[in-house]
Amino acid sequence: MEVDRRAGRRTDRVRRWLLADASERPVPQGLHARPPAQRNHPWWKVMCLTGVDYFSTLGYQPGIAALAAGALSPVATLVLVLVTVLGALPVYRRVAVDSPHGEGSIAMLVRLLSYWPGKLFVLVLLGFAATDFIITITLSAADATAHLDENPFWPSGLKGHEVLLTLLLVALLGAVFLKGFGEAVGIAVVLVAVYLTLNAVVIVDALWRVVTHPSAVGDWTTALTTGHGDPLMVVALSLLVFPKLALGLSGFETGVAVMPHIRGDPQDSEDRPLGRIRGARRLLTTAAATMSVFLITSSVTTTVLIPPEAFQPGGPANGRALAYLAHENLGQVFGTAYDLSTIGILWFAGASAMAGLLNLVPRYLPRYGMAPAWARAVRPLVLVFTGVAFLITIIFRASVDAQGGAYATGVLVLITSASTAVTLAARRRGQRGRMIAFGIIAVVFVYTTAANVVQRPDGVKIAACFIGAMILVSALSRVLRAFELRVDRVELDPLATAFVAERAGRRIRLIAHEPGRRDLAEYRDKLAQTMADNDFPDDSDVVFVEVHVTDPSDFETGLLVRGSVAHDHFPVLSLASSSVPNALAALLLEIRDRSRRRPHIYFEWTEGGPARNVLRYLAFGQGEIASVTREILRRQEPDPTRRPHVHAG
Repeated sequence: MEVDRRAGRRTDRVRRWLLADASERPVPQGLHARPPAQRNHPWWKVMCLTGVDYFSTLGYQPGIAALAAGALSPVATLVLVLVTVLGALPVYRRVAVDSPHGEGSIAMLVRLLSYWPGKLFVLVLLGFAATDFIITITLSAADATAHLDENPFWPSGLKGHEVLLTLLLVALLGAVFLKGFGEAVGIAVVLVAVYLTLNAVVIVDALWRVVTHPSAVGDWTTALTTGHGDPLMVVALSLLVFPKLALGLSGFETGVAVMPHIRGDPQDSEDRPLGRIRGARRLLTTAAATMSVFLITSSVTTTVLIPPEAFQPGGPANGRALAYLAHENLGQVFGTAYDLSTIGILWFAGASAMAGLLNLVPRYLPRYGMAPAWARAVRPLVLVFTGVAFLITIIFRASVDAQGGAYATGVLVLITSASTAVTLAARRRGQRGRMIAFGIIAVVFVYTTAANVVQRPDGVKIAACFIGAMILVSALSRVLRAFELRVDRVELDPLATAFVAERAGRRIRLIAHEPGRRDLAEYRDKLAQTMADNDFPDDSDVVFVEVHVTDPSDFETGLLVRGSVAHDHFPVLSLASSSVPNALAALLLEIRDRSRRRPHIYFEWTEGGPARNVLRYLAFGQGEIASVTREILRRQEPDPTRRPHVHAG
């Protein structure tokens, strides 16, 4: 027995530790749940967290560009920078204004859709977001492992264990987030500062070599003109190559997903977080400007100074062009220091993705009833995401090339949805000029996404697996949570409050009524039938309760109960909710708590088969009203002596 008690205490301690912050993450009444204040940081620190993903692409982007475009690499990279500065940046600066609570661009599109199509659309977009963020974790860790293997000081006996090393890096990332978000921000600031400084040294040295060796520039321009013709052809070919460089657009969605962690002004409110919005826009602009400079200069130097054959698969510059220059031009010691900084930032690039997932998932899935209640806590989610990253790493055997298509697909789908969202938002506001500008940007990203999917369809296949798994798990969770009390607050207007107060000293009887014509005969007939079926006195003072179903796909809702008097005789409580049984159960519990008496409610049995009625309840919020209301009350109030009475006849 003592052993069992000790095991039980250990289990309780583990459970408390896992769910320690669940109480700090309030049940959202909308999508505006705010993370605890102590998690807020200056915008530039949060930029470092999102930047570990964005800036880390310098570790492989120049090599990818050179391999995909050859001598066209600087021109194609310039196209990427123009799309970033003139396309993605304005789009996400707009998203930051319209969705400042961490919902991301998904929320802007969700507002245009409701009911089950809207929820399904959310799941599809979240599936692509999960693809982007999870693959960011696994791809970056795999690339960090590849840089380890390429370092001349790395023991040869440890080569060939890429999967194991990648799993270790993913586990270390998960451990950081189990420790705390503040620790993740601190690590990100150090890694970004060191990494960008070393990159600046490598690129400045390389630019000096380019300037002092004009023959190298001449060789490049000759290869460019003789191989690709006139300038118009160069630009056209660069546009065709551009989708292959889409990895350089990562980081924008996470930049808005982690907005609640940005410290705003003291006078900020959740309705008008102007300081937070201003900080997010600075974050996005500074990151885009910094990365644009690094991308262009790194593309020019690597294309001019590195032999083309070195970029080929198996070559010393494949996927690590700047590391190649660091070793070749600045020595093995500096090159190793550069490798260590690259490995560190690539390992931690998944931190921005993890932060994005930890902000997005609790804002959507639990609110829609499509995740367990513990999904509001950080640590269980960290363990789940780490486990999924383990699985992806094993399936793809820690291959960077095999995961690149899925990563680019996830990034591009999210940017395409964001550009579409801001276009529709501008149209709704009547801003014709902005609508046209954002529409052009959306067309560019639609083309880029389509081209990427055609070239690398594996990305869509992987995303489809995420989407299918998310829909399946969400549907199961919705069914398993079907009998939870899904009302987060109940408010009674003055007349409804008076109805309850007047009856507090005697038996409180409610009649569940589905209104039809609402004429006098309807209420008289309903009262007479209920009294006959349940045999209570003719002089009983009853109150009719009428529930209007709003959006049955919503899971959590708040109730506003309005009182009225029908035909100058019959008191009526009216309320709107996504589910009739949940609304009635919440109302009964509220009346019990206010009056300190157990109210009685009277139903008619619903016609039709039980299975069909349960399905109607799950899909449309109606169906087997009496039995479902009673089951919700039973689960919410275990003590039968305090549970409201439910009658059906």
